Amino acid sequence: MKSLFCSALMATSALIGTVAYAEDNPWMVRGRVLGVLPDEGADLSAAGTGLIGDVDIGDQYVPELDITYFFNDNWAVELILAVTPHDVDAVGVTVPGALTNADIDLGDVWLLPPTLTLQYHFDTGTNFKPYVGAGVNATFFFNEDEGSVADGIDYDPSFGGALQVGVDYDLDGEPGGWLLNADVKKVWINTDVSVDFTTALGATVDADVDINPTIVGIGFGYKF
Repeated sequence: MKSLFCSALMATSALIGTVAYAEDNPWMVRGRVLGVLPDEGADLSAAGTGLIGDVDIGDQYVPELDITYFFNDNWAVELILAVTPHDVDAVGVTVPGALTNADIDLGDVWLLPPTLTLQYHFDTGTNFKPYVGAGVNATFFFNEDEGSVADGIDYDPSFGGALQVGVDYDLDGEPGGWLLNADVKKVWINTDVSVDFTTALGATVDADVDINPTIVGIGFGYKF
């Protein structure tokens, strides 16, 4: 019984220590500039037309805000918030008797891809504080513009995984304060796209589109 009581006391003390740490200094906020670099691919198809093709999705550079909550010195969760507009083209489109290796403007679309990761921050004993993370992403598409050829376009939401690696450099040399951050993420985004080409081709084109961007960020943060 005494041993059990001591074990419970030690566990409680550890929990109190973790909670106390979280209460003293749990939050970090960063502002970064992101380069969103899609590694895109698609299987375009339209029943009865013989259409084949791929997609090209433009790179984009946008501001981003992320919020991190520390459970203790090492473990944290991070929520990444940003919106990105992307130009979209169908490329290498071939329809027997109509098109050969053509590029078609599919307009642009905005992505809202909130990403939540669980992180482990390494204690190096220096101002350099590297970390790794893994988590989940949900991507929602809005403000779709179908371009000059299509009659309409629709993107389904996407849910996938995310991996990250990054480093914070402590500018103040204290537990809290300003820091410089560099971060790289790989996010898996897949969406089913339906393009209405009734006027141009007399058909609706369905595409299974992989976007799968690499996201490179650099910016500043503040740990409270």
